[in-house]
Amino acid sequence: MGGFFGVAAKDDCVFDLFFGTDYHSHLGTRRAGMVVYGENGFERAIHNIENAPFRTKFDKDIQKMKGRMGIGCISDYEPQPLLVRSHHGTYAITTVSKINNVDELTKMIFENGHSHFLEMSGGEINATELIAALINQKENLIEGIQYALNSVDGSLSLMLVNEAGIYVARDRFGRTPVVIGKKDTAFCASFESFAYRNLGYNDYKELGPGEIAVITDKNCVTLVRPGKDMKICTFLWVYYGYPSSSYEGISVEKMRYNCGAKMASRDNVKPDIVAGVPDSGTAHAVGYANASGIPFSRPFIKYTPTWPRSFMPTIQSQRNLIAKMKLLAVEDLIKDKSLLLIDDSIVRGTQLRETTEFLYKSGAKEVHIRPACPPLLYGCKYLNFSRSSSEMDLITRRVIERLENGNVTDEVLKEYTDPDSEKYKTMVDEICKELHFTSLRFNRLDDMLDSVGIDTNKLCTYCWNGKE
Repeated sequence: MGGFFGVAAKDDCVFDLFFGTDYHSHLGTRRAGMVVYGENGFERAIHNIENAPFRTKFDKDIQKMKGRMGIGCISDYEPQPLLVRSHHGTYAITTVSKINNVDELTKMIFENGHSHFLEMSGGEINATELIAALINQKENLIEGIQYALNSVDGSLSLMLVNEAGIYVARDRFGRTPVVIGKKDTAFCASFESFAYRNLGYNDYKELGPGEIAVITDKNCVTLVRPGKDMKICTFLWVYYGYPSSSYEGISVEKMRYNCGAKMASRDNVKPDIVAGVPDSGTAHAVGYANASGIPFSRPFIKYTPTWPRSFMPTIQSQRNLIAKMKLLAVEDLIKDKSLLLIDDSIVRGTQLRETTEFLYKSGAKEVHIRPACPPLLYGCKYLNFSRSSSEMDLITRRVIERLENGNVTDEVLKEYTDPDSEKYKTMVDEICKELHFTSLRFNRLDDMLDSVGIDTNKLCTYCWNGKE
């Protein structure tokens, strides 16, 4: 997906920018970059981080870079931040986005006189370059940012730095977060609120949906007031967010405990131990164990020294192999045991099936699977959760296609989203058989939303029920 961090400081910002950006490494695997602005103008560094962590790749750069303002990003796809020269002057820009109407926007921009875009590998346009082109359609920079937010079908949050400050804009429906931190000599802006706390910043404010603000070392000024409608991604709490993250004042770790407790209250199996698939399933499992009284244990461990990330590289077959290689069994905790295993979700099902087979081969008697969210029936339109080209990559859709003999309509899909319907129960049974689980029970949507604890109208649930 990606994340970003920006600093406007009285003195040099590079130290804070480096570590603040690094704290977003859980959100992307492919590219990272930093831009600083100071006496010598703009300085930029972009590196591929597929085979080495952010800190290793940028260690030499930060020895040379100097500036009082800067932005950095971890990107799961396009190289950024970009340096842009336009009638707005020179600026650097970074985005967290998913743009569904790229072709439409590109055509419009060409018709308005834009000459070309630099294609990335595969022939795709860099999304951040496209956003810069949208901004440049307007005479006023703020109008341009607002125009970009309103033009994108999908989601868009951004940071833009020029000599006046760092302009920060949150997605018009707040699908991704932007928070502001403050200390005596600086302001910062961040995707993740925890990213600045160890650097001496305190919470200042969260931007609202569509809000545009500018930060300098002295203040944070709102330029466009927030809108009223919010649809923040619920999956931030279930999976994306780091345990120390919080969004809209709700802790990720606490939400996951709540989620596990809700699941335990509806369950009827009595396993010997409860475990979480490392790492995102662990907190859900702790909540389940605490509520049920069934011991929490770690029957397998992720080998993190050389395999720190759960979703790299980008080629699915390699991801599956690496996911399998990373898990090391603790056979004394598995042999002849009935295990209840909680993962954040089931997407394709491949990794969880292999994990289950791995546990059986290690001596497990039973493996009960409890995903912490409902079945994923719709490909996400708003975040780059997966770059799959087809919803048929989802195991739910493949099973439904088989059960309905290919006659899958919107109305049919709605029946499969109802956990009390016969179609839903049949789908779950089929998935359970296909993936060789002893039993399978998904978390319910209403329980998951209750676990977050904010107004459910502010939460996006599209991937589970297709509702915008």
